[in-house]
Amino acid sequence: MHPASVFRESDLGRLTTLVAASGLVVIVAAAGRPLVAHAPVLLDEDRRLRFHLSAANELCAVLAGGCRALAVITGPDAYVSPDWYESSDQVPTWNYLSVEIEGPARPLSRPETAVLLDELAAHFEARLAPKPAWTRQKMTPGRFETMLGAIVGFEMSVERLEGTFKLSQNKPVDEIATIAKHLARRRDSGSRRIAGLMTATRGGVAGGQDDLE
Repeated sequence: MHPASVFRESDLGRLTTLVAASGLVVIVAAAGRPLVAHAPVLLDEDRRLRFHLSAANELCAVLAGGCRALAVITGPDAYVSPDWYESSDQVPTWNYLSVEIEGPARPLSRPETAVLLDELAAHFEARLAPKPAWTRQKMTPGRFETMLGAIVGFEMSVERLEGTFKLSQNKPVDEIATIAKHLARRRDSGSRRIAGLMTATRGGVAGGQDDLE
């Protein structure tokens, strides 16, 4: 789907919130052919995107050479049926949230990668509270260091950070309300979350940060 200008999201707070909430991204780079990997990430305030890959992944050698990479983060999404519109001659579409992050990457040192792993664990373990947070101190001595040798950490300098929040903003307010009501009745959480964001969009704001998490 072409991200028309009406769907573009430039609010840095909402973009970074979606990245933090999603966690897992798709990393893409090209070296004669497209290469893709999935990785958990941290987006730092100084516009650094950090992640790690298996050392056996083909992307590692490409990224280590300073290649530009693209990270794609997707949020909630929902199919929109033409039957839900009050007006005629509509077509099927899909409402969704996504963020694209682009820039050159460099490999992290072993100590930097260890810090990244600690910070990733702390970030995602915090979501499981009140469960006591897991830390690598719970591992058998030496085991973490052995596993550390099997991965490569990377840091991307973010040169492009853009979002597409497609929430039927190109439709009249009453149509947005009708579609949102239909989506709110769906059982899947993605449809219900999109419905809430569409309702907020009717007021001119594509949802608050709490809606994206």
